[in-house]
Amino acid sequence: MDLQEVLTIIGRALIVYFSVLLIMRIMGKREIGKLSPVDLVVAIMIAELAAIPMEDPAIPLHHGLIPIGVLVIAEVGFSYLAMKSPVARDWLNGSPTVIIENGRLLEGEMRRTRYNLNDLMAQMREKNVPNINDVEFAILETSGKLSIIPKSQKRPLTAEDLHVPTAYEGLPTPLILDGKVDHRNLRTIDLDEEWLIKQLQMHGAYTVDQVFFASIDSKGEFYLCPKMSLRKEKPQPAWQGP
Repeated sequence: MDLQEVLTIIGRALIVYFSVLLIMRIMGKREIGKLSPVDLVVAIMIAELAAIPMEDPAIPLHHGLIPIGVLVIAEVGFSYLAMKSPVARDWLNGSPTVIIENGRLLEGEMRRTRYNLNDLMAQMREKNVPNINDVEFAILETSGKLSIIPKSQKRPLTAEDLHVPTAYEGLPTPLILDGKVDHRNLRTIDLDEEWLIKQLQMHGAYTVDQVFFASIDSKGEFYLCPKMSLRKEKPQPAWQGP
């Protein structure tokens, strides 16, 4: 195998890789464990078709890419149809099945979905609900995951149950990631790099490139984690407030 052939194989592999990556982005965001039957079939077929032009350089690239494109068009079309038609959605993706109702196993539904007791008990243990009698509803989702709604007496207490008012928390906003300032996040919260530098000076006189991670939460509290090489050199402040 000469250098030209090696470069050709590498180039074809990269073309197929980026094409499939683009196609998967077009198909939308979904976790592998939550793929519907249609999505799973398409993903398997795309993997097989993508391998065809990479296995044999004599096969033209379009012999693999054109069928993949057809599958993507079909997938997008079916997804649109499923959005508009409940009947099509049930046929393509299936529908959730109630396995436990008010602490009672629905044996008929388990037989219909071929869902056995060992799988049920394993998934209940994963949800930290080992006792069937504690379950109001257990629903087998179309992805194969088990959703559990405990009985009201078995649910953890919440602030609402205790009539305790709570403040909005929101999500912390990352400002520095591995020594790099996230300018987009700074602009989102109406702050600038000058403010950020002052915060670094207040929390140990660090420079941006010495910070592994820094963020600010919805209450205005600033969090800073220096890079590992600096943690022994500079004591981290005990208090990290605004």
